[in-house]
Amino acid sequence: MKTRDAVRSPWWPLTVWGATRMLLLLFVLKVLVFPGPDVTSDVSVIYRDWYEILRTGTFPLDDVTWQYPPAAAFAVLSPGLLPFLEYATAFFVLACAADLAVLALLWRAGRGPGRSPRGAWVWVVGVPLLGPTVYARYDVMVTAVAVAALLAAGRHPRVAGALAALGALLKVWPALVLLGMRGRSPWVAAAMSGAGLAALFAVTMPGAFAFLTFQRERGTEVESLGSLVFHVARHFGWQGEVLLNYGSVEFLGPYVGAVSTVALALSALGLGWLLLWRLRAARFAAHTAADAAFVAVLVFTVTSRVISPQYLVWLVGLAAVCRCFRASRMRVPVALVLAAALVTVLEFPVLFADVVASTPLGIALLAVRNGLLVAATLVAARALWRGTRRRGPAGPGERSGRLRPARREDTPAIAP
Repeated sequence: MKTRDAVRSPWWPLTVWGATRMLLLLFVLKVLVFPGPDVTSDVSVIYRDWYEILRTGTFPLDDVTWQYPPAAAFAVLSPGLLPFLEYATAFFVLACAADLAVLALLWRAGRGPGRSPRGAWVWVVGVPLLGPTVYARYDVMVTAVAVAALLAAGRHPRVAGALAALGALLKVWPALVLLGMRGRSPWVAAAMSGAGLAALFAVTMPGAFAFLTFQRERGTEVESLGSLVFHVARHFGWQGEVLLNYGSVEFLGPYVGAVSTVALALSALGLGWLLLWRLRAARFAAHTAADAAFVAVLVFTVTSRVISPQYLVWLVGLAAVCRCFRASRMRVPVALVLAAALVTVLEFPVLFADVVASTPLGIALLAVRNGLLVAATLVAARALWRGTRRRGPAGPGERSGRLRPARREDTPAIAP
């Protein structure tokens, strides 16, 4: 009994979190040196330059590397909340604070009947697997908003919708957390909040939606699933090259456009499957919204033209929410994502030179990492489909029907 109480004590995950996050901070503050290229330059150089421009009341209109929705300005400007610290240091501190906020949400959500502290442990263990890149991008802040939205869905659907809208205006993908939410309330709240905030940016800051044009020009990044074609083709005489293009390291040359088009087509097919799932789903349980969000982000990750390391931060966060529910069917996909996170830190930044040079080791790392993500996607999609189809009377914690509003007792979320 004492052992079980110890495992359930918040001090264990908090202690491990503190030790691992201290190590991450030492790396990003360059007290310790992490192998591979410096991952902090995005913050100390690019974000810092954007900060100066955004302070003037406009977006970086002449910078094609600005490929983010308008609310990303909040993240870039946030170090201004700590004026007594240098910009990069303040950013890292705030990223760490967002990390801690996610842990607190997950720990609280893991209490009670049908819940599990494993979700908090997935976050505690999964984040440091990605190395210092986690604190050197603003994705951990976006993930905190998406996690809060999912955990609020049961008792506070309007709040969940508003948070999803904010997340979408931070980095688009949090809009996917709406997919498995029942009732109209979160969708209406998201539409109204998103439209209002977007209109505010459009009126007050020039260039709020210039990112749409910049994003369209992206090519096939060297870490994406499609890039494996060119990594192998380089060893058989393919006449192309790897260059820094639109802010990322991409392949340029023959057939790159075709592979990028295939990736977009696969994303469209994935969206079609997700919409079909939503139309056919008949059984919604407390964990369905989290499972659906996890599957949706997996689908768009593996079909992306990019798959940057920070994408794994999103997946680890959503995986952690899934594991807060004992009935979640995502155990195997979550394990596969954690394994992919471990391989990811090897391909970037530790051995990124091998990836860029398409060495056998670099190709093998990418093949393993992307293979794990594809396997997680297929297993998760199958589990979601099978778990929500009609099989008879709804059981405890489940509701039949697509648009029936959730009852408070069905999905206790953040509030106890």
